[in-house]
Amino acid sequence: MTEIQIDKRVDATGLACPLPLLKAKQALNSLELGQVLEVTATDAGSVRDFKVYADLSNHELISTIENNQIYIHLLRRG
Repeated sequence: MTEIQIDKRVDATGLACPLPLLKAKQALNSLELGQVLEVTATDAGSVRDFKVYADLSNHELISTIENNQIYIHLLRRG
């Protein structure tokens, strides 16, 4: 598997919906096309939020990984 380069990281742990997604949107706006954002969240609702957001936007949800109730979302700016 190819290692994905993370261009920016956002720590949204401890924040309730919709704050993780809002922080991600702000961070994505600061990235160049094709760059990758990593968002760490503890809100289980963020899994659904990030999937829906990616489906409705030009951004690609590369992956969502859950580890001990910590959700790591990787988004590529589209």
